[in-house]
Amino acid sequence: MAHRLVTNAADARALVPLIDDVRAHLGRKPRELSGDAGFANEANLAALQVRGITGYLAPGRARHGEADAAGRRRLTKMPLMSAMAVRLKRAGRRSRYRLRKQVVEPVFGQIKQARSFRQFLLRGLDQVRGEWAMICTAHNLLKLANAGR
Repeated sequence: MAHRLVTNAADARALVPLIDDVRAHLGRKPRELSGDAGFANEANLAALQVRGITGYLAPGRARHGEADAAGRRRLTKMPLMSAMAVRLKRAGRRSRYRLRKQVVEPVFGQIKQARSFRQFLLRGLDQVRGEWAMICTAHNLLKLANAGR
């Protein structure tokens, strides 16, 4: 639906443009959104609220066995992040956020293993973005073709 390649490891600022791209491609906004801890901040949660999108963004990095979705992060001065931590904790094992591991993460493994993509061949940010767009498009077209069999 949408992709984005940035040079900054902190990808929080990419969330709103991705939502806008999804809306442009589908002609409507998504009803729900799931993303990793890199996308979770007060500004993004406020943007989701304004757009009427139910978000499932991990407010921190919980280690294996930790019950709190925020991990060790203290959210006392972040009301939206605190509410998100409560939402994820309340849902427990049935959380919509847990589906992200089944839906999104395997794509990167499939692109690396099944498509044998290990490194970019082009140089320069614009060219790498174009190459990534082609890889994502080819991956999605192949999945659609195989789904029709």
